[in-house]
Amino acid sequence: MSTVFSLIIKGDIPGTFVYRDEYCVAFMSINPITDGHVLVVPIEEVDHWIDMSPELSRHMFSVCHRISQALSKAFPCERVGMMIAGYEINHCHVHLIPTTSISDFNFAHAAAKIEREILEEHAEKIIAALN
Repeated sequence: MSTVFSLIIKGDIPGTFVYRDEYCVAFMSINPITDGHVLVVPIEEVDHWIDMSPELSRHMFSVCHRISQALSKAFPCERVGMMIAGYEINHCHVHLIPTTSISDFNFAHAAAKIEREILEEHAEKIIAALN
């Protein structure tokens, strides 16, 4: 059975994408902790990040690095944090979160919902910073 992320990647569920290549995608979190919260997800359905091939791990980290640089340009923050929690959905995903303090890593502060047009505005800022 496909994961919710696979359904987003295939376009069966809407997603606000900022990046896509043959190995992974990046899209806006629909429950962002801060403005600009992005998820980087391998296209391959890998449950636990330690089960990714070394090549895919290197590629994912490289993409996370590039997107994090764009996030730091697009949103006011002291750092861009990166987290792999791995409990919410059985499909590996990396959270990239523009932060101003360690307290920004609290998922209890995640938005219950966010307007699609705001996600699209945030995505446009990130895409512009990537280019």
